[in-house]
Amino acid sequence: MFDAPVETWYLWVGLALASSAALGLAVSLPRAPPPDAAGVADTVDSVAASDRAATAVHPVSAEVRIGPYRVWLRDDGATGHATLAYGPVTPVRRGTALWDVLRGTPPESAFGSPGAFRDAAADARDRPPAWRTTGELTVRAVSWEGVDVTLVG
Repeated sequence: MFDAPVETWYLWVGLALASSAALGLAVSLPRAPPPDAAGVADTVDSVAASDRAATAVHPVSAEVRIGPYRVWLRDDGATGHATLAYGPVTPVRRGTALWDVLRGTPPESAFGSPGAFRDAAADARDRPPAWRTTGELTVRAVSWEGVDVTLVG
């Protein structure tokens, strides 16, 4: 007896507004947490801060973008990023001489001189960062006759 009749217009307008608000709240909730870029940055920083030649491998289950001073991870639309404390690092692409050095080839075998090694590293740092898919990220600190480089790829 105290209920509002179904034919009243304000009941339908109120129901539509409440439904819109509930839908807006559901859409705005985060879907998944961003990937852990801080863990990748910690691995890169631990190798870059080393006073000796060092290598580390970090498993990654997201797309990665490496810049000289920053690392980004992207997975299912969520993006995480972290600043590197010990930069600049050198992002390395597959199929280059730097890639061979990252994988263990001595720099003197891959490059003709320390100057060529330094120039290749500088060119790699100047390229815009690109997203890449990989299962693991390898980090290697290399020193050769005064050229100190941290390779990441």
